[in-house]
Amino acid sequence: MKRLLLTVLAAAVCMCAMPLSAGAENVNLTYSNFFPPTHIQSKLAQQWCDEVAKRTDGRVTISYFPGNTLTKAKQCYDGVVEGLSDIGMSALAYSRGRFPTMAAVDLPLGYKSGVAATKVANAVYEKFQPKELRQVKVIFFHAHGPGLLFTAKKPVRTLEDIKGMKLRGTGNSAQLLKALGASPVAMSMPDSYQAIRKGVVDGGVYPMETNKGWKMGEVVDYCTLDYPVGYTTTFFVVMNKDKWAAISEEDQKTIMALGQEYALKHAKAWDESDKVGREFLTEKGGQFIELSEAEGKRWKDKAAPMMDEYVKMANSKKLDGKAILDFTVETLNSAQ
Repeated sequence: MKRLLLTVLAAAVCMCAMPLSAGAENVNLTYSNFFPPTHIQSKLAQQWCDEVAKRTDGRVTISYFPGNTLTKAKQCYDGVVEGLSDIGMSALAYSRGRFPTMAAVDLPLGYKSGVAATKVANAVYEKFQPKELRQVKVIFFHAHGPGLLFTAKKPVRTLEDIKGMKLRGTGNSAQLLKALGASPVAMSMPDSYQAIRKGVVDGGVYPMETNKGWKMGEVVDYCTLDYPVGYTTTFFVVMNKDKWAAISEEDQKTIMALGQEYALKHAKAWDESDKVGREFLTEKGGQFIELSEAEGKRWKDKAAPMMDEYVKMANSKKLDGKAILDFTVETLNSAQ
């Protein structure tokens, strides 16, 4: 009897010493994304889900819901917080004013590529660990290449041309439009196609890829290559904190490492998509307008007060706005 008791105790000790992942139950997650299933950013999200299952040997599996089928673009972040979905991808700009630290990334700083913008977004998060995102577990960020101006029917060659135009823009891009003299209209990308086609808005600002990815090249006629005020939009991939806690430490490390890989994949896809988007707009008869150096400076000067406004806004929220902006600019300069 004594020998049997010792055997049972030894077995119990061994069970306690086993890695958490060995005894943990499988975790099944849901992933909400507003990108349609045919969009490259949606396809990459699906690949990430498949890769998570593969690298965790099936301990973590993910059911993917693209195209607003689980939560809408503007609802995605709160949907993750509240548990409507376990994982979500959307744009921080859809919740203007809610993410003051990360808002610095979306300023019109003259971005030239999605790879550079993605490096900046992740670097800013790692550097400042903003409280604004503590309701969720951040997996990674990615960001598109330069946001440019696209219009239907009316070409924009100067600041005078843009004055009073109704143009789609969200977050900082809306502020940019206002600074340039336009009237910004906030709407998600899925709503923009019909709005431009029906003349509700005269165009919008977005990355070149959108001409093919969202078929916007079918409803716009002109692209103003306003690179001096090229902005980006930061996209998040975040997880519900309770669901994250249910995953073993081993698998958490795997997911975070995979996040770093896919942040770069998403960034490179943005840049490749920009090339495809330009080709698509060209095929549809779209025209491209280059700003002269002098005109480009005028646009940049008009946008400059946005930097001061950002610092004031961040300071009002008890953040060091200048430190955040300086770091963002320095990181961008080293990334491009």
